[in-house]
Amino acid sequence: TILYATLLAGQYTCPQIYVEVDAWFTNTAPVDAYRGAGRPEATYLLVRLVSRCGWDLGLSQDEIRKRNFITSWPYQTPVALQYDVGDYRGCMDKAEQLADVAGFAARKAASAAKGLKRGIGYSSYIEACGIAPSNIAGALGARAGLFECGEVRVHPTGSVTVFTGSHSHGQGHETTFAQVVAARLGIAVEAVDIVHGDTGRVPFGMGTYGSRSISVGGAAIMKALDKIETKAKKIAAHLMEASDADVEFAGGEFTVKGTDKKVTFGQVALTAYVPHNYPLDKLEPGLYETAFYDPTNFTFPAGTYICEVEVDPATGTTRVEKFTAVDDFGTIINPMIVEGQVMGGLVQGIGQALMENCVYDTETGQLLTGSFMDYAMPRADDFPDFKTGTTCTPCTHNPLGTKGCGEAGAIGSPPAVINAVLDALKDLGVKEFDMPASPSRVWEAIQSAGKA
Repeated sequence: TILYATLLAGQYTCPQIYVEVDAWFTNTAPVDAYRGAGRPEATYLLVRLVSRCGWDLGLSQDEIRKRNFITSWPYQTPVALQYDVGDYRGCMDKAEQLADVAGFAARKAASAAKGLKRGIGYSSYIEACGIAPSNIAGALGARAGLFECGEVRVHPTGSVTVFTGSHSHGQGHETTFAQVVAARLGIAVEAVDIVHGDTGRVPFGMGTYGSRSISVGGAAIMKALDKIETKAKKIAAHLMEASDADVEFAGGEFTVKGTDKKVTFGQVALTAYVPHNYPLDKLEPGLYETAFYDPTNFTFPAGTYICEVEVDPATGTTRVEKFTAVDDFGTIINPMIVEGQVMGGLVQGIGQALMENCVYDTETGQLLTGSFMDYAMPRADDFPDFKTGTTCTPCTHNPLGTKGCGEAGAIGSPPAVINAVLDALKDLGVKEFDMPASPSRVWEAIQSAGKA
């Protein structure tokens, strides 16, 4: 409910929003906490509403959005959130270029020649990630801190072990966190070991949810690295007989400003644990630090998705022919992992839009789609090749400049598909249609519109 209501401003300038929530108890729940958890619902409502307004006003789907985009930041929404930075027009422009929107009319005509209806659908989404800070969560009744913890332990060999409360279950934390540490310390990625998911070894943390791992968990690791660098500079200063203030660190080497003196990170690491030449009166041996990070705001990834579908009006069969996704995730550490996250989310979101559905017996409330024998799931051949791209406006309030990316695909894609279906069917009189766009439901909508 919280994530739903606070995202109803979307990417648009909107002076007033009023939200009233009614809670219902039911044993026929159509949805549970799923990828996005509240944000897909808000996005679906708003994206559909904006497209409908555009059609009613005679404006194209891109024009209605461009006229109402937020254009300056920070921007305080009427529903509690303050967006720190963005470039929504830039995302849309890039998406339209990758999607070849200019060539849509020709593709539509080619589909018509085959007796098919072709439509194009837009979805411009924004989401709040990180689920923080703790004081806001407390004010809303969560009664829990939403920080994250990171511990960095440098070994005498110069290798590093990182302990994090952000547990990976397929997102690639081991790779991304290792890249962050390796880049900061100037060491090989292979020299960094990431430990997670072991409550007997890792420090206390809040875990992985809300697309927060790199922006919150990664920021905690960066804070610990700040402490590592501060202590390491003091050790390096002792080795080079220099003042701490004159020591600089870059590329895995400590240097003294204005001189050719230098020592490597590996030398400093060894010295920390073999302290025969060490400022024991000033520093304790060892090189390991722990830090907690509690963000001051959410992060706000945003993007524009463009979908093209072909609909067979005789059967109601709908097929996604093109799908383009352009997202602003701020600073990207590993582009391949980000692309994988987006594509996985797109598959889930398009699956919801086209076929997935919880069906209950109206008399007994019995779930009729309780197994994959009855519950339709998409397969690889249900999708085209996705075109993905990114823009970058770095987050202003975490040290990495990152934003969440794990849930975006599942948030932005369902309304893009349904808007494309509506665009394809609008000349048949279909004005409203809710997912899933199964063949029977699409066919029934066409028949009902024809009788109206």
